[in-house]
Amino acid sequence: MNQKPTYGILALLFCLTILCSCAEKVLVNPDGSLAKYKLPNVDLSHWKVTLPVGDSKPLEVDPPQIIAYATDETLQPYMYNDSIDGSLVFYAFPGGVTTQNSSYPRTELREQMVPGNNSVNWTFAQGGRMKGQLAVSEVTKDQEGKYHKVIVMQIHGRLSNEQRDLLGRDDNDAPPILKIYWQDRKVRVKTKVLENLNANATEILQKDAWIDDKGHTFSQDVGFGKFTLEVIVSEGRLEVVLNGYERIVYGSDHIEKWGVFENYFKAGNYFQTNDKGAKAIVKYYSLEVSHNLDK
Repeated sequence: MNQKPTYGILALLFCLTILCSCAEKVLVNPDGSLAKYKLPNVDLSHWKVTLPVGDSKPLEVDPPQIIAYATDETLQPYMYNDSIDGSLVFYAFPGGVTTQNSSYPRTELREQMVPGNNSVNWTFAQGGRMKGQLAVSEVTKDQEGKYHKVIVMQIHGRLSNEQRDLLGRDDNDAPPILKIYWQDRKVRVKTKVLENLNANATEILQKDAWIDDKGHTFSQDVGFGKFTLEVIVSEGRLEVVLNGYERIVYGSDHIEKWGVFENYFKAGNYFQTNDKGAKAIVKYYSLEVSHNLDK
């Protein structure tokens, strides 16, 4: 017979969720039996999440509320633990609410260097590193039989308040310098390049000054299993590493000029379709971020 867990059991689960240790845990069930489960190695204290639902705009959950995601009924349908394999699951589907600058759904984390504050970010001169172990465990196909694409990691640009005011804008949005896709069982990387390398200091801040590069697809077939991605940023340099050995390094004039922007990391499930009935599940087993802010 099914029984509801006691308050003490729920409190224990909540505390373990905050710690987010990937070690195997043992829990005593109400009937006295032992249950083994795993938790992802993801510290959410510096991340907010955007969900594919909301009223007029996507619902966003900041720290500290996000830390209690395992018991938050608002988050549970879209962001939850798989205690069997120790992953943090991100579920996204078309038909919900999308962000202002996109028509696609997402359940995606956005880095917050100061919890609850989007205004403190980092530059390439300061550098940054994001590393995660993840899997795209489920994704639908389109009418041509091809898997739908999913963006699993990003570096997004942001205008400083001074740059925003200079352009006369009412938001701080800038292009993403990096998008990492799961596409046809492989990992594909796309960056931005300046359409005109001679653009002046004001022109370079405009969104339409930056266009997509041709992209790079790694040779490994990651399929639906676990793989590791590492993104390493330093002044004038951007590196993406797949499974510790296959890598691509960007160090062109375009990357050098990108240094005018602030940036933040993103990770999760940014689903790239609006096909009816489509869905995608991305699992993160670990996720870590660091910065050298002494520069």
